[in-house]
Amino acid sequence: MKQEKPGWKNLPLGDVVQAGTAESFETGDWRSERPTWHPDRCIQCLQCWIYCPDSSIIVKDSKMTGIDYKHCKGCGICAKECPVKPEKAITMGPEGK
Repeated sequence: MKQEKPGWKNLPLGDVVQAGTAESFETGDWRSERPTWHPDRCIQCLQCWIYCPDSSIIVKDSKMTGIDYKHCKGCGICAKECPVKPEKAITMGPEGK
């Protein structure tokens, strides 16, 4: 049986989240901004995957296939590093819209 991972609201007050532990916690509800991937614009350079600090870019068979919103904190690094111009393959927008 798959064990559920704790969300950030279940962490004790004053708990320290260490670097590289994003996979251990579902931190996606921290977001105020949400990335949107536009596959029709994507050139599969994987710059988003390289720069994502939370390992939230889903890659299968050496191609981006989506974004793991359970772990994405909405930092926007993926959108900033996307080299596609003039319209980026990843754009940022308000969460919940």
